[in-house]
Amino acid sequence: MRASLIVLVLALLTVPAHALPPPCSWGQVYEDRNGNGTRDAGEPGLPGVKVSNGIEIAVTDAQGEYSLDYIDGRTLFIIKPAGYDLAVRPDGLPARWRNLQYHAGPALKYGGIPERQPDCTHFGLRPRAAAKDGALDVLLFADSQTSSVTDVDYYWRDIVQPLVGRHGAALGLTLGDVTNDDLSLYPQILRTTMSLQVPWLFIPGNHDLDFDAAGDEDSLRTFRYHLGPDTFAWEEEAATFIGLDDVIYQPGSTPAYVGGLREDQFAFLQAYLPTVRKDRLLVIGVHIPFYESGARGFRPQDRERLFAMLEDFPHVLLLSGHTHTQRHWYHDASTGWHGMRPLHEYNVGAACGAYWSGIKDAEGIPDTTMADGTPNGYARLRVDAGGAYALSWHTARDADDSGIGLHAPRVLRKGAYPAWGVFANVYMGDAETRVEYRIDGGEWKPMKRVEQPDPRLLVENMRDDTADALRGYDRSPEAEASQHLWRGALPTDLAEGEHVVEVRAFDRWQGERSARTSYRLQVAEP
Repeated sequence: MRASLIVLVLALLTVPAHALPPPCSWGQVYEDRNGNGTRDAGEPGLPGVKVSNGIEIAVTDAQGEYSLDYIDGRTLFIIKPAGYDLAVRPDGLPARWRNLQYHAGPALKYGGIPERQPDCTHFGLRPRAAAKDGALDVLLFADSQTSSVTDVDYYWRDIVQPLVGRHGAALGLTLGDVTNDDLSLYPQILRTTMSLQVPWLFIPGNHDLDFDAAGDEDSLRTFRYHLGPDTFAWEEEAATFIGLDDVIYQPGSTPAYVGGLREDQFAFLQAYLPTVRKDRLLVIGVHIPFYESGARGFRPQDRERLFAMLEDFPHVLLLSGHTHTQRHWYHDASTGWHGMRPLHEYNVGAACGAYWSGIKDAEGIPDTTMADGTPNGYARLRVDAGGAYALSWHTARDADDSGIGLHAPRVLRKGAYPAWGVFANVYMGDAETRVEYRIDGGEWKPMKRVEQPDPRLLVENMRDDTADALRGYDRSPEAEASQHLWRGALPTDLAEGEHVVEVRAFDRWQGERSARTSYRLQVAEP
């Protein structure tokens, strides 16, 4: 008997790779009551849970079992239902996906997806108590864009560390360009981000590609290995989130990428959207903005096709990154949206600001103000029951965090023609934002919205231009017209001396925000 067993074991060990069992095309979703990520005795299967390979969607049966055609090279993921948490992987990410790689994939510089045994994929869900008010708080990062270990340290000290243990959010989302082409940094930036101890979802950007891939279909293999599927959905009581890779890689072409969606993504949306509740907010997250035009912009035909699929949803918010500036865009018929109300897209400013550029402060962290004058930082999204939401921008390590940056001349000649003004950069402002100012506690007066560069950044540009040596590793970006800048003329007919300038802006979500500065009037000798 023992000899026969030995012969059998030796025979199994010598079975050629091509004779391995076929890949598994089914799995289970179960209630992981102890949260250990393994199905134990007495843990029941969960019916009605959706699992996808990024094209098709399967729904678990009464026993919690699902079946999906095995497609080598794709990523299998669970669509986490509201009211549940997922088990946590060793790297801190939610255990929501598994890459299917039965046969060897393409050899890529940063590794891609390694081969694995064709066993079945099971997902564990743990019931979670709903928030008392039904609200959801989400951290929004865009473009951490680290090029080196030094940049990862900036990201840690400037963005993440100040939030550790005090953010209060239930979910996090990064809107692409996690790194700046060096995919070997994924483990370090993941370790840094997951110190926030909140489920985190990553969307890829144009700097997250395997540039040695032969085509778009293989260009996110390393991203998917470390950070998860490039198309996904995630459900909470207050909102449904859909993340979409919208970078179409075109190796050997100029430009090397364009914004748009693939046919498999449209197939996923076609299958998934009819199952999404319309009484909650639907959030669509991408990297390249939907409003971007030009050679690298978003393909109009893809945008219109997507917007047609969203028209029946009364509560939709679009989130994007990529620009390293910040603005609100309201889609209408000119961009293919034909809904009852304009479709709001919030283009989130970059965590890295202007690519970790500019002079360093006392803590050795670059200023890295963006080209539109917005300081680097992160955003927050609060979603309430019924589809209502609120957005806010938070400047990195800013104790004041007023949301307004002011610029005014330090001194003017008393009696001079009033040709100079105070400028207010209201980071979350748009064309409808009301901004006012007053001098020395006087009457509030309206400020005029202007589309021009922020003078504060123009000053930095001039200092860089006239410096005899580099003031930082990289100089500040060239200032460009801001979409959220206001100007108010400064009077010169007041008394000689110092005068206080107060500015207030009425934010639709946070209410009144205020900031102050001053200027001095001086009598000049003829």
